[in-house]
Amino acid sequence: MTMKRGNKVRYYIADCHFFHENLIHRMDNRGFSSVEEMNAYMIEKWNNKVNKNDEVVILGDFSWGKPEQTQEILSQLNGTLYMIRGNHDHYLKSAKFDTSRFVWVKDYAEIYDNKRKVVLCHYPVMCYNGQYRLDKKGNPKTYMLYGHVHDTFDQRLLEQFQEITVNSKRMTLGANDEIVEMNIPCNMINCFCMYSDYEPLSLDEWIRCQEKRLKK
Repeated sequence: MTMKRGNKVRYYIADCHFFHENLIHRMDNRGFSSVEEMNAYMIEKWNNKVNKNDEVVILGDFSWGKPEQTQEILSQLNGTLYMIRGNHDHYLKSAKFDTSRFVWVKDYAEIYDNKRKVVLCHYPVMCYNGQYRLDKKGNPKTYMLYGHVHDTFDQRLLEQFQEITVNSKRMTLGANDEIVEMNIPCNMINCFCMYSDYEPLSLDEWIRCQEKRLKK
């Protein structure tokens, strides 16, 4: 289920790296012929998905470009934007950059999405606030959304950590104040733009995207 508030939908995306030419040929191997082609494709995918009234939380490393270049990209994108600062978002430090395109710019945030807490950080937080919280049906009440690691060996290590964690058990306090044994929840999702073919996705779409990707 995609979260809707009236006519609004909230989306998330990480590590777009507009203007970052090296990622076309190295690390990500994005396969575009040029930065211009990559930028145009990402703008098209974004605007085909996001309406003007929607919200998008950017989980860092939005642009490698200069302040003026990044401002031009932002002017072409639909939606109300929120920024979680990444390590490559250097334009944010420039006096030439106008941050008013973002509702806020933060290093870390906790928000609510359809009655679920969402922990937001550019960097993966392995023991995140609310990790153990489940609803009465045993469904997660908290998700940790991150970026930074792209589709690298670091992401493979995080997937191993998640697998070890969810297959581990510990004693905890149950709903009726009794001591019960439970599997440890670990609901971390890498919102790397290439996992969604550069589309911002809702929380539920990211959950399905991750489930499908990890089954391959």
